[in-house]
Amino acid sequence: MWFAIIAQDHPGSLDKRLAARPEHLERLNKMQEEGRLLLAGPFPAIESENPGPAGFTGSMIVAEFASLADAEAWAGADPYVAAGVYAEVSVKPFRKTLP
Repeated sequence: MWFAIIAQDHPGSLDKRLAARPEHLERLNKMQEEGRLLLAGPFPAIESENPGPAGFTGSMIVAEFASLADAEAWAGADPYVAAGVYAEVSVKPFRKTLP
């Protein structure tokens, strides 16, 4: 089943985010290679593709997992969690309707 992982960043965590980004992307790329990633990306803090020092307010990942427990475990092991980027992470079942 698909699950949406929605995370909120700690304010002022841009430097931590940038430092942990390579490891974070490595996990996402692996999931994409396995055909389990529907989409992933950050929420810019301002209306811009590249928000610069304004940074980001969080992220969203929609991916396939065998269970909610598996999705929660994967999300909890994210490098952004370990680095202190994410203040809060929620995981919810997601039903893709369109396209």
